[in-house]
Amino acid sequence: MYYKFSGFTQRLTGATSSAAYSPQGLKPLAPTDYPHLIFGTSKPAPGLSPADSFLGRNKVPYLQKVFQKSDGLPVHLKLGYPDKLLYRTTMALTIGGTIYCLVALFIASQPKKQK
Repeated sequence: MYYKFSGFTQRLTGATSSAAYSPQGLKPLAPTDYPHLIFGTSKPAPGLSPADSFLGRNKVPYLQKVFQKSDGLPVHLKLGYPDKLLYRTTMALTIGGTIYCLVALFIASQPKKQK
């Protein structure tokens, strides 16, 4: 007898051999048709009109100006408020986790009281 997993009852149920060897959710190993390779080019991608900008705006010159400015800030804080928020959140979680571990180690090292 053959079995398959039933998504409705979340149990194994009886099945035919063809249903047991082609379960739901699995895809074939190799696709039947391969997509054409698209390399970096200045031409628009197939299917897009020439008016559509598929590459977006080049942000590299702007980011070079921001990161190379000598304003005394470390690199990971140069983009302003979002960077400061992420940095402070990370530091708070790190310090909080360290304190939690130290307290847990202290409590675990205490001898058990006998009744």
